[in-house]
Amino acid sequence: MTDQNSTRASRPLVRPLIQGLHGYVPGEQPKVKGLIKLSTNENPFPPSGKVLAAIKAAVDGRLRLYPNTTAQPLRENLARLHRCEPENIIIGNGSDDLLAMATRAFVEPRQGTIQYFTPSYSLYPVLAAIHGGRSNPVPLRKDFALPSLDELRGGSAWEFHAALTYVTTRNAPSGRGYATAELDALCRAQTGVMLLDEAYVDFAQQHALDLALKYPHVLVARTFSKAYSLCSLRVGYCVGHHLLIDALQKIRDSYNVNGLGQVAAMATLGDLPYYRANFRRIIATRTRLSGELACLGFEVSPSQTNFILARPPKFPAKAWLEKLREKKVLVRWFDLPEVRDYLRITMGTDAEADALLRAVKAVLRG
Repeated sequence: MTDQNSTRASRPLVRPLIQGLHGYVPGEQPKVKGLIKLSTNENPFPPSGKVLAAIKAAVDGRLRLYPNTTAQPLRENLARLHRCEPENIIIGNGSDDLLAMATRAFVEPRQGTIQYFTPSYSLYPVLAAIHGGRSNPVPLRKDFALPSLDELRGGSAWEFHAALTYVTTRNAPSGRGYATAELDALCRAQTGVMLLDEAYVDFAQQHALDLALKYPHVLVARTFSKAYSLCSLRVGYCVGHHLLIDALQKIRDSYNVNGLGQVAAMATLGDLPYYRANFRRIIATRTRLSGELACLGFEVSPSQTNFILARPPKFPAKAWLEKLREKKVLVRWFDLPEVRDYLRITMGTDAEADALLRAVKAVLRG
């Protein structure tokens, strides 16, 4: 036993790569009663009554059974919606599950490059580090627009042969929208896998789903969380060429999407008018709040998401974070050089937007 203990003490139990890893930091889940939470880009409206009824009806003896392993009925429904085949779709435990699968399926550890623009989704570098891939963050323009192909070719940072390239479209945390034509040109120029992360597409003017069915190296990821009020049930999906989807299926965890999540997603697809009405409400709130904050001295970036990025006046953004928290409003601040001067504000209900504006006016008066 002593020899075993000595061997164990001399050999780390945790991989060195993991020991030095900085994990993903999710948005704060507040424990303060009465706090208005405008920090994690959740939908302010609940699932539809039909979806809630379907979930409740499924809470029965079926819970003892494993769910459909590939979520085949959901794949078939999504295929009808997107005018493709079920073989072009894989379902994940949220879209994050699919992003992680992509790193394992398409990138050789310690050799392949995982590329993404910055600022963008802060999970990308974490996935690269976990996998042992080489991260290649490339800056967006100062206004968070995509660099042109000429700019990318003229620089030395962008790799057109990267094994996997993530593009958050619409961009987070800026909210900036990208034209499908821009994305099409970038996809044509890349030789490795391109994954277009469309978590916020339902609040935007354009989408890039057709590119996943046009090019054999392009995937589009979507989620039922942001637009369809199912954050708790974790359902996402990827659309792409069947060879890419087959590769992801091979490394998918068994029963990776729970049964209630599958039921909820199916019921959601059966009640899309309810959700589309909510999209319009959120976009209207975004337009109103952007205008009113601009009148109060905020510099508001154009957004095609369910949040806005705004540079506040008078005080540093981090100070605003604390001042608004004192007034029971929680927004998000990122300690990143590109966005350190900004606050990211999720679109809540109109009443929550009004509460935010009252808090902002109180801070400015103070």
